[in-house]
This record gives sequence, structure tokens and C-alpha cells, in this order.
Amino acid sequence: MLPGKITALVGASGSGKTTTGLALLGTYPPGARVTGEIRVPEGIVGYVPQHPATVLNPARPISALLRDIARTQVRHLPRRDRRPAIQERIQHALTRAQLPDGEALLSRYPHQLSGGQQQRVVLAQALLTGARAVVADEPTTGQDALTKRHLTTQLAAVARQGIAVLLLSHDLDVVRALADEVHVMRAGRIVESGPPERLWRAPQHPWTRELLSGPASAPASTEVKPETTTATTAGAGDDGADADDHEAVLRIRGLTARHDTTTVLHSTDLLLHPGTGLAVVGRSGSGKTTLARCLAGLHRTYGGEVLLDGVPLPRSLRARSRRQLAAVQYVFQDARAAFDEHRPVVDQVARTAIRLRHVPRSEAVAEAERTLTSLGLAVDLVRRKPGQLSGGELQRAALARALMAHPRVLICDEITSGLDSITRRGLLTLLTDLLHTRPDLSLVLITHDLDTATLADRIAVLDSGRLVEQGPTDHLLAHPRHPLTASLLQASPHLASATRDERTSGVRTG
Repeated sequence: MLPGKITALVGASGSGKTTTGLALLGTYPPGARVTGEIRVPEGIVGYVPQHPATVLNPARPISALLRDIARTQVRHLPRRDRRPAIQERIQHALTRAQLPDGEALLSRYPHQLSGGQQQRVVLAQALLTGARAVVADEPTTGQDALTKRHLTTQLAAVARQGIAVLLLSHDLDVVRALADEVHVMRAGRIVESGPPERLWRAPQHPWTRELLSGPASAPASTEVKPETTTATTAGAGDDGADADDHEAVLRIRGLTARHDTTTVLHSTDLLLHPGTGLAVVGRSGSGKTTLARCLAGLHRTYGGEVLLDGVPLPRSLRARSRRQLAAVQYVFQDARAAFDEHRPVVDQVARTAIRLRHVPRSEAVAEAERTLTSLGLAVDLVRRKPGQLSGGELQRAALARALMAHPRVLICDEITSGLDSITRRGLLTLLTDLLHTRPDLSLVLITHDLDTATLADRIAVLDSGRLVEQGPTDHLLAHPRHPLTASLLQASPHLASATRDERTSGVRTG
């Protein structure tokens, strides 16, 4: 890594990218045997982890977390000048991390932020330290196309300031746009290296060719769904349903959600019919995750109704019956944080059937092993503890755990974020197969990525907590009516060229 240069490590989940990045911080997995030498330049090495919640104290508001770091940077100032200097540094870091509304977020706690907002808060923390080098582990995870473009521009600007950046990423568009040098990893080894232009034009190693081949978008559907209505914008007939309301497995009526006194989701009406998929898309912080958490009983401060088969669901998870808990299952964006690190994965997956369906333990474990195997996870692997599985493997285990409840509605919150292109394609294929083979299952797909959203029959677009457009997937993507939908569609294809133009327009240090 050289000052002002961006070095990228790419590879499948479990290939060793994160382990290599953490080595710069002197951190290794338990039991690791380390050989060789690491030379780190003088100064702090900043770290932006793939799962930002792991470094955000859930008991403290964002303002306190940032003040602690900023305070260490102003000790040399007279006491009377420290408070305004701290505020100035925090605001500057939030702006550099693409959080222009950061002032409104400072009073919130980490769990009240979307995954994308958490990611940018952690980037602000790294920038506050005055780091000379930054390890960015999947920094665009959970980001919409517009925010991703802003963030890549910011990382390029960080490099122009003479900071060395190690980019660990599955997002090949971002890598191609930003990196000066790319190293391809497989099974803990670098199998090929070179500038992105050369690797994309003429990859030499078979694994590189497989990794770079084709888009990572959702597989094409092999079944024609009965949804034929046209796209609608906010207003009368927003639910766009072509079936009677009583046929919906899930109905969202007048949903308005708050964080403390701030309204983050305005009156929203949606329908989900049996055997279909609904994708909820929008920019990071648009209210997608809050909507999903309301459906799952994880966010109680909302108005309006969520009805399952026409019956209102209690707002609180604790107030729901076992049948209701089993019917609506949630798969979290951060699969690692959703598992107990001290218990084998298969036991945790089996517990869903034991708790919600009263299945005897031996039968539940056998069913869990069958379900995990059907999702591509070997039995010897899932008998390990979560720390011994890769992010992609844990995401599939989290999906298996939800399926053990035999749900009517499966809510997937950004579950393809942070996965390499090959693992992502495999997971989307699994979801497609589930919709086709389980006619009683419906899917709510929370995503920033319109490519992933093509898995669903219908798409609903949120902007600043408001439902601005919805309709059948093919029609909405071909004929977007709202400016945000159009901008999300346009941002991703131009990411590489736009960012490259921005990088070459300035002088890079080093």
C-alpha cells in the first residue's frame, strides 16, 4: 500500500480478504498462526468494518461515539476552544462520509439507523482519527446506487489527500472504478494481481475469469406471474392490487413510524399476495428497514395497521402468538450479529422449529441439517460455531433458520449486501427457487439494489419515508415515473466512468 493509492482485494466470501485487512491492525482470528512481517507506516490505521454495528456501542447515541474520538484530536487547544472545535470536526467528518443530514442522526442510537447509515457513521469515525491509512472492508455494503457513487467519490478524495486505502470488496463496479491495483484472492492465497483495466480485459487465472464473468443480478424468472397492473405513483390506488384485499396474506394500511419524535415513515399502504415477492427499494435511510421491522414486530412506535390474513398483528414481537411469530420471519442484513457466537450453527437453526413448532429436538436437528444442506451448507460445516463460517455461509444459515418456522412471509433485509458476485448469484437463485417451489411462501425483499429487486413481482420505491412509486417489476423498471426511481436506475451503470473521471480530474499525492 502506497500513500495516495487504492489497493483492492477481491474474492469470494471466506477467501481471506478480511483476515488480511485485519492483519494491518494487528488483529487475528482466535487460534491463528501468523508468520511473515507487516510494516505499518507511522500514524493511525483506520478501519471501516463490513458489519458496522460491531464497532458501534448500542448503549450510546451517535453524538457520544463521535465526540469521544474528536475529543482526542483537540487536547492541544485551550479548554474554551475545544467544544466548538469538536463540533466542527464532527460535522466535517459527517459531511465527508456522505451524511449531510448527520445533525438529525446524532441523537439516535445505532439500532435506529439503517445499515447504510451505520456504515457511513463508522467511516466518519475513521476520518475523525486522522488516519494515514484506511482499511475499508466492504464500505459500499447496503448502499443504494446514488449513495454508492457518492461514497466511491469520497474514497477517491481520501486517497487524493495522500491516505493509503486498502479496499476489501465484492463490489466489482466499485473496485474497477477506484483501484490502482487489484489482488484476487482464493482460499487465502493471491492468485492474480494487476491494474483493473488489465484484469478485466484479459484475466489469466480461471478463478478470476469466473469472478468477473457476467453481472451479479437476480436470475431470470422461469415463471410468469399473474401480476399485470401498471405502475402507480403516490395517490389514489397506491396499492395497485389487482386482487381483492381479503386475498392478501399481508396488508400494510396507513403505516406511519417514528424514531423518538422524528417521523421516518409516512402513511404507507402496501399489499402482499400469496406466492409473490415484493421488493422495497430506496436510498439508505429512506425507511426501508424501519418498514420491515414494523412488519416483524421489531419496531413498536408506529401508527396504522399490519394485517396477516386480514387480522391485525400486535405491534410488539412479545405480544404475538407462536403462530404469528412463525408466520412472519425476518432475515437480518448482518447475519453474523444475529447468531450466538458460542453455540453451533445447526443447534441455533434447529431451535426455531423447537420453539415455534414444538418439534422434538432430535427431529428438529435432523430437519435443520436437511434444510442447511439444501442451501449448500455441509453438515460438518454447520456443526461449527458461527465464527468459523464466512459471511456468505452465515447468510444462508440465517435463511435456513427462518425457513425452519415454515413462514407465510419471509422478510429479507439487504441479505445480498456484503456478498461476492458468485455467492450473491447463488443466494438469489435460492430465493427464486423458494418462490417457485413453496406456493404458500411470500417474500418481502428490502434492498438498495434494483438488480436484486428484479427477483420480486412488484417493486415499491421509498424516498425520505414516503412511498413515491410502485408497480409490477418489469413495467416500473422500463417506465419509471418518479425522479428517484429513474436516478437509481441511471446511477449504477455510470459508476465506474463517473468515478474514474473524478479521480483523474485532480492530482493524486504520492
